[in-house]
Amino acid sequence: MRVLHFFKTYYPDTFGGVERTIHSIAKGCLAHGIRSEVLSLSRQPVENSVMLDGHMAHKAKLDFELASTGFSRAALRRFSDLSARADIIHYHFPWPYMDLVHLLRPPNKPTIVTYHSDIVKQKVLLQAYQPLMHNFLSGVDRIVATSDNYVATSPVLQRYRNKLEVIPLGLDEADYPKAPEAVKREWRERFTRPFFLFVGVLRYYKGVQFLLEAASDLRADVVIIGEGPMESQLKALAQELHLTNVHFLGSRSDLDKAALLELCTAFVFPSHLRSEAYGLSLVEAAMFGKPMISCEIGTGTSFVNLDRQTGIVVNPADPAVLAAAMKALLDDMPRGRQYGENARHRYIEKLRSSVMVDNYIATYKNLVQIHL
Repeated sequence: MRVLHFFKTYYPDTFGGVERTIHSIAKGCLAHGIRSEVLSLSRQPVENSVMLDGHMAHKAKLDFELASTGFSRAALRRFSDLSARADIIHYHFPWPYMDLVHLLRPPNKPTIVTYHSDIVKQKVLLQAYQPLMHNFLSGVDRIVATSDNYVATSPVLQRYRNKLEVIPLGLDEADYPKAPEAVKREWRERFTRPFFLFVGVLRYYKGVQFLLEAASDLRADVVIIGEGPMESQLKALAQELHLTNVHFLGSRSDLDKAALLELCTAFVFPSHLRSEAYGLSLVEAAMFGKPMISCEIGTGTSFVNLDRQTGIVVNPADPAVLAAAMKALLDDMPRGRQYGENARHRYIEKLRSSVMVDNYIATYKNLVQIHL
């Protein structure tokens, strides 16, 4: 069986949450005899195709972007060629140009779309895009949501329950290095007090500004790994609040990140808007057996982090309740350790890449059987 994944970006240009999901599915499926290819756009493709962990990553030249949506004339031809030799087309939503390609070059193959997120930010353009979007979602054979939580709060997904299934995103522990003792010792010497860890791109919906406000009266450090468009604004806010316990580490190696995940008291994830559809960083924290603090925003974050079981779920955009949750874990370390053990168990049971891959393989086989 051959599967073609289609999404706007992929390795080596970017490797965010959707790209990591595609990589995990492609890598995991290979062990079951399913070969994958990925088609994406690139502003300046160095090569048209590269091999990555047993699957081909193809590039079409990006011509221009409109409202964060990439367009490419070359992608129409590449999609036609690649889809002709595939058994299943696997789309990844949202990307309006993908909907247009599906309309102009119908693959006449079984089709599945992983619905990663509603369109949240571009509300005005969404009105113009809706006819194309619903034409696309009506035309595909199967829609996969990433959590029941997201299905319950997405008006779009509610319309397609007859073709909907839920497959949570998962990560492969083998993709993460084990931090050497020397690396952990360096970080222990730097952060001698308990500390809360945040990992993520510093974007508008991550809620890091509320984390900074919550840290102002905290008897612990807050360590922030990541870069992004909000970085300078957040650093300015930290200076304005005279925060000496907040540490911006920027981008760090996988070894450093693994060490800090091992050493942190808890993982804090203050995303406050629905643009945060799942939160793979929370899956990483669960994998490392860490208690988590996240916000109730009606998305997959509250599927990964179960309130009072794997951590604490608080109201969004509220520094006071966020600070109270952090202090509660500091004041009751045994409870935090129990949350962490529960988180690790939840990772093993629900959030491993192999669980996700097995579910996709079953869906692929079902779709092929239906189309015979």
